[in-house]
This record gives sequence, structure tokens and C-alpha cells, in this order.
Amino acid sequence: DTVDLAKLPESGPEIREIRGGDITMVFQEPMVSFSPVHTIGNQILEGIVLHQKISWAEARTIALEILGKVGIPNPDARIDEYPFRLSGGMRQRAMIALALSSNPKLLIADEPTTALDVTTQAQVLEQLRDVTREHQTAMILITHDIALVREYADTVVVLYAGQVCESGQVEAVIQSPEHPYTQALLESVPHADLEPGERLLAIPGELPDPTVVPRGCPFTPRCRYAMDVCSEINPALEVVGPERVAACHLESVPTNTVMVS
Repeated sequence: DTVDLAKLPESGPEIREIRGGDITMVFQEPMVSFSPVHTIGNQILEGIVLHQKISWAEARTIALEILGKVGIPNPDARIDEYPFRLSGGMRQRAMIALALSSNPKLLIADEPTTALDVTTQAQVLEQLRDVTREHQTAMILITHDIALVREYADTVVVLYAGQVCESGQVEAVIQSPEHPYTQALLESVPHADLEPGERLLAIPGELPDPTVVPRGCPFTPRCRYAMDVCSEINPALEVVGPERVAACHLESVPTNTVMVS
């Protein structure tokens, strides 16, 4: 269903029904997101009962099912464990189960695998993708990992200093970036073709102070293509191709070799 975000309430019971109901979130660090003095089952059941208006017994059945779907072994026992008794991978799976337990329309995953090893990261992401597809849940994946974007996303939105630089289909953006920041970001990704001793390209300078809104394009001090107009006028998003938009005063970004594995 189409939702007018401008009409959503900022607080009160109406927004509480949306948060945790229609929209849920998987946080970056599950250890600080779960209450350490309540079992994971108690915390999952509470959300189910609140948003689905069913009994605790019915909610427990739903919780056990979703814990199994996200790859937690022996969910009948794990559901009564405290978060500190679970490994990092198990805690993240429990967080995903908590987020999916209310059958949300939208799941926001904020760096959901940052604290996990590579093998566990792949397992968690595969389970997250499979379960969201099964429940027909849309997912926003917030990450700095370009490889994850390429593997798990359909559309990418590139942000700098809180502003959208460009967006479009993942492969189109990676193969032909239309914003200097996107290009620089892709050039800084390690790849297998680096020669011994060859250094990665780095983006010079630092991020601007988020409390001070800069005049003009916020990427100007770090941009290799910066012009006088860039420091005066913040460019608007414009259509640059099929289902693609970008915000840059350049007509097109010079083509550089960009390799992403």
C-alpha cells in the first residue's frame, strides 16, 4: 500500500502502532538492543501480543516458528534464554525474528552483520533475504559494504552528509556512477587486481559537521571535479537515465575504471 510519509504522526498511539507493526528494524548491535534482564522469548512475545492482539500462548507458537525460520537451532529451548547466553550470530538471528514477528510491510536493517564473522554474516543475510521474501516484506539495507549492496539489493540510494547523491538500479550505478562521491566510493573498494604495493585510492578530507548545513554541494571540499557553482548552489536531483537520478552540476562524471568484486 502507498503511504504518504508527510501525513504520518510524529508521536502518540498511532505512530506506535506503525513502529514495530508495519515498520520494524534490525539494529546494528543486538546486545544493546535486547533487554539483558528479559528472555528473548519474552521480548518477542510482547511485540506480537501488542500488534496482533492475540494470547501469549498463540504468540509463543508464532515466536517459535519464526525463530526456526531464521536459523536458530532448538527454538523450544532458545526462546527462554537471556540474550547474554547467545552468541553474536544467534543474537542477530533473534533480532531478525523480533523484527519479523509482527509481519511488517517494511524492514529496516541497519548494518545487520557488522559484528559477525564472514561465514555467519553470509548465513544471516541469506536467511534475512529468504524470510523477507516468504513474508513479502520490503527491506531497506543500510550498509557501507558495496559487495553486500551488489549481492542483496535491487535499487541503491547513495547518501553523503544526509543528502541523496544518486539512486538507481544497483548494476547501473556501480558500472556507471553519475556522482563524484559514488565514483570515489567505488574506487576505494579493495579488489583482486591490485598490484603488490599498490595503494587504494582514498577520498581526501573529512565529512562536514552534521550540525552545520553547508552552502552549496556538501561534497565540494572533497570533490576532484568541483567548480565555483558547486560551493554556491546545492544541485537538485535530476533524471540522468532510466529510473536513475543524481544531484551534480556536471553534465556527466568522467569515466574511470571502477572494479567491484
